Amino acid sequence: MGTINYKRTKTNSVKIGNTAVGANFPVRIQSMTNTDTLDVEKTVEQCKKIIDAGADYVRLTTQTVKHAKILSKIKEQLVNDGYKNPLIADVHFNPKVAEVAATIVSKVRINPGNYTDKKQFKKINYSEQEYNEEVLRIKERLLPLLKICKKHNTAIRIGTNHGSLSDRIMSRYGDTAKGMVEATMEFLRICKSESFENLVISLKASNTVIMVHACRLLVKQMAIENINFPLHLGVTEAGNNQEGRIKSAAGIGALLVDGIGDTIRVSLTESPEKEIPVAKYIVEYATERKNHEKLIETTEHQNNIFEYQKRKTYNVLNIGGQNVPVVVSDFYGNNNILDKKDLKADYVFLENNEVDFSKYKNTNFIIEAKNWKSVQKTYPLFDLNSFYENNIKSDILNFLSINYTQISKKLIEEINNKKTFVLIPSFKTNNKLGELRLFFDKLEKINGTIPVVIKLNYQEKDITNFQIKSAVDLGILLIDGFADGVYLENKNIGSTQKIVNTAYNILQSTGRRISKTEYISCPSCGRTLFDMEDTILKIKEKTSHLKELKIAIMGCIVNGPGEMADADYGLVGEGNNKITLYKKKNILKKNILKEKAVMELILLIKQNGDWKEK
Repeated sequence: MGTINYKRTKTNSVKIGNTAVGANFPVRIQSMTNTDTLDVEKTVEQCKKIIDAGADYVRLTTQTVKHAKILSKIKEQLVNDGYKNPLIADVHFNPKVAEVAATIVSKVRINPGNYTDKKQFKKINYSEQEYNEEVLRIKERLLPLLKICKKHNTAIRIGTNHGSLSDRIMSRYGDTAKGMVEATMEFLRICKSESFENLVISLKASNTVIMVHACRLLVKQMAIENINFPLHLGVTEAGNNQEGRIKSAAGIGALLVDGIGDTIRVSLTESPEKEIPVAKYIVEYATERKNHEKLIETTEHQNNIFEYQKRKTYNVLNIGGQNVPVVVSDFYGNNNILDKKDLKADYVFLENNEVDFSKYKNTNFIIEAKNWKSVQKTYPLFDLNSFYENNIKSDILNFLSINYTQISKKLIEEINNKKTFVLIPSFKTNNKLGELRLFFDKLEKINGTIPVVIKLNYQEKDITNFQIKSAVDLGILLIDGFADGVYLENKNIGSTQKIVNTAYNILQSTGRRISKTEYISCPSCGRTLFDMEDTILKIKEKTSHLKELKIAIMGCIVNGPGEMADADYGLVGEGNNKITLYKKKNILKKNILKEKAVMELILLIKQNGDWKEK
């Protein structure tokens, strides 16, 4: 973890039906149906679409024993039609359902937060004895499932969700990555004591930082306890459209590039088959790193990869220090971006362009040092040669582009003393992540507190591919607190606005800079009794101007109240096509007809004084 060169984490091989996962097998792709599992024809049809799109596994909602039993018909019909991909039952709350499903499908997903424990947002003080007695109760309830899975060669996924941590775990560990890990380890220790190793693990959250840190902590803890089960990765409730794709790429990619992860699911509030191409592209791009040039490693100074900690830097104007990361852009294509009030680049690099600076009084420009003149709100960009050769520098802000091999104690001390410089790393190899880690490592060793803007260049013509690649590359650096700014370059896109929007979306997906309304929305499943895609589009249409708010749209109560606990407002589906509205963790309105859900949500926001007109 946190390596200069790519190294995949060693895990056991686990056979799921006819498709093994872990060890040296490829990273597997999966999705989940959102049909009513009792509707065999519709569910079979959707399974086929998911498999045809390239999925290795398909997961199905399994609420009751009746749903579990119907899985045999679904499986039979798929096999008869030539589809032999393993099926996975998704079980919550009812151990008996898991036990029945385990006799039919290749894998059963259970959630430690609700398999035997409860989540009612109650603070309970456990004595050590009482706590241990609860763990023993879990073991008693889990043993029948382990026995059935051994008999039928069925795998289990211990799937811990940040939003469904039990009151018991929350009471001791809080709403933390550590709590997610301990909730998981309780089940793993039981499985190990019973010599059951047909396991896959997942720790998911809608918050990419928590998701990444939890998975890293789990890998560390499993190594300490000498167990190494494959990991399933995913960002829950990622949303839809470019936001959902970018958020998934940032969180999942941050782990894959460091060799963590054996199977993934991209959770989009869209048709499930649309998740597969995105997942495949994330895996393909993130694991390319194994082919990158090998660099000389150093492990003397490594940042804390288990909790967020922003790198300490001095500030120059609005860059560094406690400022949010800035966005830098090139000046080409759709230049109207300079006139926009929203999502405007903080700095614009001119290169060979000439502009009338008086027309853009609110824009900061970066100009190559050889062409720079001391004009207000323009700042020079130096390379190492021009830095030493050119005596004319800005008294306010200068940019210096260097690679990690050019960092020296003398240079950094000189720059630190001036407190007017910002660094932009350049690269010598295709191992850009490795070079950036060496770059920050060398700065740390000589106490360099200079702000750093990370510039990455792409040649993509497809906007989605560009968004995924840049989110994978930047996600891990932002989650680890390194960048004081981001500078994306892709001249094949031909639109400055699209590139800047991507930069802001990546910053938002990692929690580093909030520039618009934050939406948490689940991909929906068979438990969802209203149209999630249509609902989230309507809510976005009405509320996208409320930039200070975080709004959750959840299909059911499995992760709903927990995953959206830090949201300002939440809309959660319940039975009979009804909706419940929340403010934070508190229920404010129940039994709302789905047709009135959006209107009632807006009314609730207005009643609480958080509404603003467009």
